[in-house]
Amino acid sequence: MAHQSSPSPSPSPSPPRRQTRRPAPKQQQYVEVNCASSGTKRRFAMGTDAGFAVALINRKLKGTVVPASHIEAAKDGEEPIAFGPTSFLSDFGDGWKLQTVTLTDFSSEVRNGQFQQMRMQAPELVAGVPGTARSLSNPITFVYIAKIMFAFILIFVLAAIFTLFLDNLPAFILFLKSI
Repeated sequence: MAHQSSPSPSPSPSPPRRQTRRPAPKQQQYVEVNCASSGTKRRFAMGTDAGFAVALINRKLKGTVVPASHIEAAKDGEEPIAFGPTSFLSDFGDGWKLQTVTLTDFSSEVRNGQFQQMRMQAPELVAGVPGTARSLSNPITFVYIAKIMFAFILIFVLAAIFTLFLDNLPAFILFLKSI
């Protein structure tokens, strides 16, 4: 007798599992800079030049408080990270906060137990920071024009001497051979 085997019960397909994906944490499109002078927070787009941010913060302060000299990232127990004028502002993660630094924040330092004044450059004279260069009222003076005229005259005199030398070079060579 033929033995009929009954089909083995196959496991029933389980319904597809819904994967619950957690949305990726949204990256902020801006950074906040805490102004040490006024205590306010300013928001800037990620990647803004630090020099531009300092100039904008100082412009909004309008001389009412001490102007900022630069921006730094600070975290408790860590060495601060200073942003140069052409550095891009960025977020360093949890615990790091961007803040301005004023001239009074580092106007003195301790050496051998004594406080000594540091000579600081005024923020309006920092090279590379937009809007802070000292404007010159009259850059073209009489002395400047006289120097340019002297340079042209000197160039023409040197060219004339060189031309005369080259014109007389064959005669000079013949003179040296005859000796």
